[in-house]
Amino acid sequence: MVAEVGSTLAEPEPARPGDDRLVAAVSLACVLEVSAPKPGNITPSHGFADTTFADMVRSGLAIGPVLARADRLGIGALIEQAVQATAAVAAANTNLGIVLLFAPLARAAASRDGAETLRDAVERALADLTVADAAAAFAAIARAAPGGLGDAPEHDVRAPVRVDLRTAMAAAADRDDIASEYATGYAIVFDAGLPALTAALRAGRPTLEAIADLHLWLLASRPDTLIARKAGRAAAREVADAAGEVLRGERTAESLDAWLRAEGNRRNPGTTADLVAATLLAALLTGVALP
Repeated sequence: MVAEVGSTLAEPEPARPGDDRLVAAVSLACVLEVSAPKPGNITPSHGFADTTFADMVRSGLAIGPVLARADRLGIGALIEQAVQATAAVAAANTNLGIVLLFAPLARAAASRDGAETLRDAVERALADLTVADAAAAFAAIARAAPGGLGDAPEHDVRAPVRVDLRTAMAAAADRDDIASEYATGYAIVFDAGLPALTAALRAGRPTLEAIADLHLWLLASRPDTLIARKAGRAAAREVADAAGEVLRGERTAESLDAWLRAEGNRRNPGTTADLVAATLLAALLTGVALP
């Protein structure tokens, strides 16, 4: 049984005027991510059997008001309530990875002082994670039932919670890049994603094309851990190599997209898409223009 945290199931508080910027940033990051032509993922012209583009947009809009309460809810409660809000508008798991990555970013944005960078505020938020945060997050993960979840060798989401959320994530960091971000203070987002996105925008790439470029670059730089869980590490490495071929002009993005969608989207690079979304939110929260 996953531990229950009753306080996180309370009726949501009404939004405050100061929440508007965070609602807008969360919603825009989600809509931009799913609108970009990223190979193998849901786009305006491609859906999955159980999830449509409209599902993704509805989910992104649903979690904005929840995450905007980050100044008065802990990260675990934000995750659990965002998953609940998503379940009210979409039948499938549309955005668990995004929610897990967005909650610390939202908490950091809501709690940092004027002299603190977003990255420093994220590190502080992660350092403050508790066992209660882990219990709420584990309950949300179990409810969303993501693909390839399986059984963890330690800190399984279906087992009683005994450690804080950052410790639990660190134990899974070698097999899940979302967990790795918790352990490393968002090294992928801040050290890889943001510089790559900013460089593409400064080079004059239109926003959606820059986002697709970022997706390919991240996919080529590390095997997608969702693919690794669903299809094996060799398949994930093969996908990373194929993304590199596209970047080098040895393969078209269209052929990569068709291959990734074959066999029931078995090679869907979903974790990379979640990292792209988190990079977009970090960009918006740090003032990067996404025209």
